[in-house]
Amino acid sequence: MKFNSYIKSKQRTICALGSIGLAVALLSSCGIFYKYPTINDYTQFPYTAIHHGDSIYHFKPCGNNDISQLLVRGQGRDRDTVDLPLDTYLQSTRTAAFVVIRNDSVLFEKYYNGYNRNQLMNVFSISKSVTSLLTGLAIEDGYIQSVTDPVTKYVPELLSGDAKFQRLTIEDLLNMRSGLKFNENYGSRFSKMAKLYYGKNQLGQIKKMKFAHEPGSVYEYQSVTTALLGIVLEKATGKELGKYLEEKIWIPLGMEHDATWSLDDEKHRSAKAYQGLNLTAIDLAKIGQLYLNKGKWNGKQIINPDWIKKSTTPNVNNEGYQYQWYSMDEWYYTKDGPYFPDSISAEKAMQQTKYDYYDIKKQRNGKWCVLAYTNAFYAMGYMKQVLYVDPDKKVVVVRIGEIGDVELGFIADELVNKL
Repeated sequence: MKFNSYIKSKQRTICALGSIGLAVALLSSCGIFYKYPTINDYTQFPYTAIHHGDSIYHFKPCGNNDISQLLVRGQGRDRDTVDLPLDTYLQSTRTAAFVVIRNDSVLFEKYYNGYNRNQLMNVFSISKSVTSLLTGLAIEDGYIQSVTDPVTKYVPELLSGDAKFQRLTIEDLLNMRSGLKFNENYGSRFSKMAKLYYGKNQLGQIKKMKFAHEPGSVYEYQSVTTALLGIVLEKATGKELGKYLEEKIWIPLGMEHDATWSLDDEKHRSAKAYQGLNLTAIDLAKIGQLYLNKGKWNGKQIINPDWIKKSTTPNVNNEGYQYQWYSMDEWYYTKDGPYFPDSISAEKAMQQTKYDYYDIKKQRNGKWCVLAYTNAFYAMGYMKQVLYVDPDKKVVVVRIGEIGDVELGFIADELVNKL
């Protein structure tokens, strides 16, 4: 199964935002007005400034390997499938920035629709994956003892809330298994999601929340889970999330541009860890390259490779989601098609393949299929922001833009397979 089919099959709420016509309410002293989130949203929030250092790292140029005319699958005027040159496709899909890094070199970098390489853009839920990176660093630095620690160890304010907070661990947050009663609903201006994104004092909001499930028992994608993870980090380190990122990643990786991390409000200055990171596409590619290099950068180990492995090894029991990163998957096909008569024959067949991780699923027709996980992994945000990493082909792909008819399969599977 290709990447775009994977996304459709998962029905991630975060990818459905555009289709339900997101209209959220921004509460202010003047009343309520509606705002559709965009990649320029950061201009309306207070923020932590993230400064680059004096030493800048530049990816090497890739030479004369022009892929702008590489044919990819797109949609014609009648929404039929047609082959379009890459450059044409990107121009037509409200893409702002598209970067491809191969072997530590820039294979493709181009900006569209009035954007340029110096502009900051909100990458929304890709912020979650960066928050995970900072969690691993906080453990290395001794700020956090273990992922098995309860969140109340670092956020004692939650002790006065629901008793289940005391059983909620950092690893539960990393794997989206908080159990909190929170609907990732972007269609209502009165939803908890709208209040979290546009409201103030996110810790105050979280303290009042109840639980729908026992912590650790159920996987459910929720932005509030990463919001709490960010609060844990800030309490543990004693630093704003953006400043910790500056210290541990921005300066060591030689980022080219300054960045910002949006906050809930000026008084509480708590980072929107779930979707508030604003940066340039080329600097985002460096985070992907760091993961491709198993935590090493320019000869120096920035983060323990074990954390990278834990974050990118498919968690079959968690829908291929682990430590705020997604694993790539595809339906396994034999010469006779995707179906097996029973789970035993499916298991026997998979033992003869290259796949180390897979999930055998019974279908409605009574037959069995296998969802197999590849070595590729990715971070993804609202309006189809993508940071894709393929370790086997040593490729990093970044797409930032407004929502449009963007086939994620082309961005990942099809494009990378043609390189």
